[in-house]
Amino acid sequence: MAVKLRLTRMGNKKRAFYRIIAINSEARREGRPLDYLGFYNPMVDPAEVKIDNDKVQKWLDRGAEPTDTVRALLKKNAK
Repeated sequence: MAVKLRLTRMGNKKRAFYRIIAINSEARREGRPLDYLGFYNPMVDPAEVKIDNDKVQKWLDRGAEPTDTVRALLKKNAK
């Protein structure tokens, strides 16, 4: 079972925000996550990103692969 760190869409129509989750790579976008790691809200200026770095590091140590978008958010949050 390959685990991915990816975004899941939440919110209303045209008012989306995203949760960063750890999930089986074969699960659908709205599938049941293994763990909630943070959120990303692009609707505010500047975009709001909150990530639990301890949980992210735990999943990365277990071999989880972040998607390109999540990798960019992690990089931006590390600064």
